[in-house]
Amino acid sequence: MRIAFFGTPEIAVIVLEELKQSGILPDLIVTNPDAKIGRKQILTPPPVALFAEREHIALIQPESVRDPKTLPEIVSQKWDLFVVVAYGKIIPQSLLDIPKHGTINVHPSLLPKLRGASPIRSAILNDMRETGVSIMLLDHKMDHGPILAQAKTDIAVGQWPQDGQLLDEAMAHQGGAMLADLIPRYLAGEITPQAQNHDEATFCTKISKDMSALHIDPLNLPVGDEAYQNLLKIRAFSGWPETFFIHEGKRIKIKSASLDATGKLNIARIVPEGKNEMDFQQYFG
Repeated sequence: MRIAFFGTPEIAVIVLEELKQSGILPDLIVTNPDAKIGRKQILTPPPVALFAEREHIALIQPESVRDPKTLPEIVSQKWDLFVVVAYGKIIPQSLLDIPKHGTINVHPSLLPKLRGASPIRSAILNDMRETGVSIMLLDHKMDHGPILAQAKTDIAVGQWPQDGQLLDEAMAHQGGAMLADLIPRYLAGEITPQAQNHDEATFCTKISKDMSALHIDPLNLPVGDEAYQNLLKIRAFSGWPETFFIHEGKRIKIKSASLDATGKLNIARIVPEGKNEMDFQQYFG
């Protein structure tokens, strides 16, 4: 069973850890090049690269995967399966077709719903109470390939709206566990791919920093539906890009918030521009 794994951020590491617990580790990891991170722009390897180093797994970090001929570590060997989890680059069909059993992907939505780059955060933004994880065969179209496995997740259990960063992690654990169960059965020919109903497809947009601005007055916080819609954004954008508002010319990032008993937005923790994280009341009290 020769597997190559394509992934980059921390959620891909969570999936790899779930696979490791089931005794499945890839023979090769493909991730993005090191990138400059933070205010000091320190060149930093992706989380998946650090996992490969810890587990002594062969690693490549190509600038591009558009031409498989430039990837000798892949084309010079035979592969049973490629697994893609939040890799961050479009993989051409010529590369997807290399493994004997194709290339599979973990996608955190109930496909064909929420195809695209931000299904978890979009589910929160759209006030959806149920989503799930799909494992599919990749083809040349975005999130279009046939489904191998699917499981629903009631994301309204406990706190709602849920924290987007925490939900990312929870669904990565779920997807990794599903993948660990599926891979041996799929390679044994026990699973038949099922085509998606493309007529029912919905799409989510890629989240950008300019979506995270809130137009609120911190001295007169909103109530009712306006407060709830703002809370959806605060929770959906947890971790990144994080919501903010402008007060007296300064950018103030919101770290946590809730609704009080009257339905008013209650901001708990903030990071004012140029300062450390603090209580909202400490700054505005």
